[in-house]
Amino acid sequence: MIDRLFDDTLWIYTAVIGSILGAVFVAYIRTTRVGVAVYLKFDSILDALVNRYGLTFLKQDDDAWRKKYPHIRNKIDELEERMERIEKND
Repeated sequence: MIDRLFDDTLWIYTAVIGSILGAVFVAYIRTTRVGVAVYLKFDSILDALVNRYGLTFLKQDDDAWRKKYPHIRNKIDELEERMERIEKND
C-alpha cells in the first residue's frame, strides 16, 4: 500500500523539487554577467518579434517601472514638483 502511494505521487515531489531548484538557479544567474547577457539577448529577440510580426502583447509599457517601483516613482514625482515650484519662483 505504501509503495503504491509513493509511486503514484512521485511526479508531485519531483515537480516541486524541480521548481524550487529552478527558482534558486534563476535567482542566482540573474546577477551574473552571463545572466545579464542572456536577458539582454532574450529582450532583443522579443523586440524583434514585436517589430517584425506586430506581437503587441510582448511589448512592455514605457511606464511599467512606475508600477513596479512605487517608492521611486513617488520620490521622482516629488522632486519634479519641487523643481517646477523653484522654476516658477525664479
